[in-house]
Amino acid sequence: MENHCIEEPFIIRSYRKAELAHLYNPDMPLVPAMRKMRYWIKRNPALYNAMYSAGEGPGDHRYTRRQVRMIVETLGEP
Repeated sequence: MENHCIEEPFIIRSYRKAELAHLYNPDMPLVPAMRKMRYWIKRNPALYNAMYSAGEGPGDHRYTRRQVRMIVETLGEP
């Protein structure tokens, strides 16, 4: 019997920031993965401004569906 790795499709939904950062950086420890994710977002002013234009704050613990959609449109799927 062969062991196949079945990849689940990425779903646009609300994610905890740590969870999404880990999906984009699975081989990194959690804190550096989150730091890298913040860096990617902050170095793209258009993305950063769009993500936080509807009242969400950079200190929130979750990305909304809207924010996740913008991240994926900019960075691609994790």
